[in-house]
Amino acid sequence: MDDIFNQMLSVYEINTDTDRRNATFEVMQQIILAGLQQGGFFDKAAFYGGTCLRIFHGLQRFSEDMDFSLVRKDEKFNIEDYFDPIVKVFESIGRKVVIIKKDKRTFGRVESAFLKDNTQLYDVAFQTEKSIKIKIEVDTNPPLMFDTEQKLLMKPYSFMTRCFTLPDLYAGKMHALVFRNWKTRLKGRDWYDFEWYVRNDVPLDFLHLQERIKEFSGEEMSREKFMQLLNERLATADMKSVLEDVTRFVRNPNELKIWSNDYFLKLAKKIRFK
Repeated sequence: MDDIFNQMLSVYEINTDTDRRNATFEVMQQIILAGLQQGGFFDKAAFYGGTCLRIFHGLQRFSEDMDFSLVRKDEKFNIEDYFDPIVKVFESIGRKVVIIKKDKRTFGRVESAFLKDNTQLYDVAFQTEKSIKIKIEVDTNPPLMFDTEQKLLMKPYSFMTRCFTLPDLYAGKMHALVFRNWKTRLKGRDWYDFEWYVRNDVPLDFLHLQERIKEFSGEEMSREKFMQLLNERLATADMKSVLEDVTRFVRNPNELKIWSNDYFLKLAKKIRFK
């Protein structure tokens, strides 16, 4: 039933190869969620990160990776137990995929510093078009103190996905923005998402952010210290690098014209805590 896949693609405005690639990523992501739901994955885990924000909350940038967290620590958990339902959902719409375990040793030093030893990493790719790969990452020993909610998707059929709530998605993003140690290539997508949270007046769950910081650095950080570190990051970042990272994921680059260090410092003053 390849027409279901093409029907899902048809809702996107596709004028360029980049448009087609981004739309294909997103359709694949939704089918992966359907497979995980069929296998009972969301009884134990929840979806978070930029792709969750894009699919369920209308973030106006495309996102490639899929991030999941167990809702309770379980180092015996194995994501491979849920691969068969993913493959079967793709087969039901006439597509064949392969799922390949990623070797964390192949990541650069900076990126791998943000990957924990107990993070499970896999790629999902079409057998015939392996250049389009969806990275799936599952944290089996996550920082806790977060809330989840059920969100509805209606393609390839109607099903519910367990997701972090917006204040906790926000906390994960602010942790990445401040503590992700990109020396030469800042992740502008983090900055884009930060702007989205402020613009949409989402309250920041500082309790969950504190849990993330404590797990990452061992530090019990106050709100004041966090804001100091955030403002230092916003004031000193190379905006050219920030923009270079995010532009290809944004349909209308004109919306980035206002971006400057001063603009983001002004956004920081508008953060509202939960």
